Amino acid sequence: MNLLALYCTHENTQLAIREKLAFASRDRIQQAYAELKRRIPECECVILSTCNRVEIYLSSPEDDPELVRDQLVHFLAEFHQVPLDEFVDKLQAASGSEAVWHLFDVISSLNSMVLGEPQIVNQVRQAYREAEEFGACGAMMHSLFQSAIRVSGRVRSETRLAEGRVSIASVAVGDFAKGIFDNFADKLVLIVGAGEMAEETLRYLKDEGVRDIVVVNRSLERAERLAREWGGRAEPWETLDRWMGYADVIVSTTGAEKPIVDVVRFRKARASAGGRPAFILDLGAPRDFEPAVGKMSEVFLYDIDSLSRTCEDNRRARVREIDHARQIVSEELQRFMSEYHHRASGDVLTRLMDDWHAISKEELSRLFNKLPHTTPKDREAIERTVERIVNKLLHPPLTVLKDEAREGTPHGLINALKRLFRLDG
Repeated sequence: MNLLALYCTHENTQLAIREKLAFASRDRIQQAYAELKRRIPECECVILSTCNRVEIYLSSPEDDPELVRDQLVHFLAEFHQVPLDEFVDKLQAASGSEAVWHLFDVISSLNSMVLGEPQIVNQVRQAYREAEEFGACGAMMHSLFQSAIRVSGRVRSETRLAEGRVSIASVAVGDFAKGIFDNFADKLVLIVGAGEMAEETLRYLKDEGVRDIVVVNRSLERAERLAREWGGRAEPWETLDRWMGYADVIVSTTGAEKPIVDVVRFRKARASAGGRPAFILDLGAPRDFEPAVGKMSEVFLYDIDSLSRTCEDNRRARVREIDHARQIVSEELQRFMSEYHHRASGDVLTRLMDDWHAISKEELSRLFNKLPHTTPKDREAIERTVERIVNKLLHPPLTVLKDEAREGTPHGLINALKRLFRLDG
């Protein structure tokens, strides 16, 4: 079996492309596994689909990684009904040890937008559980993903990679908002805009117990989609001022070319707030709220610049742990590949020995049929002699193959033995 990873992430694709290729529900994922099994009957696969990445890990008996990649690319295009030329140059592929390294890198959060963020571990676990539930996993995928989970555990326990918040949203909620509010369960959160930053902030707020969420966006359809996903409600853009008056927490990330809220507008909106504090997280670039809004009484305004120093300090502390984490990944990769090659070579060894001994038994049977007067003792002696000859003939290639497997690179020999002795049939 050969391993392949095909992926598009936040680093190499725009959100619009990832949304088109995403598997947005359990039903769609189940359909995808069924379709992949139909196209590649003997494959094993796991689909990882999040807001930041769409990845397919596949184990196939096909020896040509390029052929498997083409099969997966056409599957994505036809399954999602997206023309190939819209995304094919945005996809990346890795095979063999590179595919394993990529998964270990991802689950260790060395490949994430937020270095050391913990969500990816749960996302990988969930993807693996679904693949298992839908019958898409076999021995190879079980081994790969159980090894990946072990890697993430080592990275978390043996490094300080996850210490200190490093994203704007996590710092804003964890380090600043919690300094203003002791409890979030009774707070109204207003989300202005519906982009990725808004969604990330919602994730942290939800973790802190937020229940009441209102999403206001120029596109009501996008507001409804975000609100539905996070258990909130969407309201028309025209109601923004009214909701700014009610909200305890305002998260704004509109992407407007200039501030949309000045002091006059915000003071008017808060006239009926009764002096309640307002925590504003302005993630717009450029900013959505004029800085003067933050000078109003009981208003706590944080923009990207005011949060970046804390983020950067935490990030530098994490970066110092990267080398240690990558060393763990490297050790676990070597361990996995050694076991992988040992299993692969073991299958070939067993098949080769079984085939040769089966041939020898067949030929001995023919010989004994021509020599009916041979005594049982003579037959046993002949059988032992032939068995020793077969074992001696097989010993040199099998010894070399075992030695190569210990080094972790026996692909050439395995493929040569398969072709020379026709072991693929």
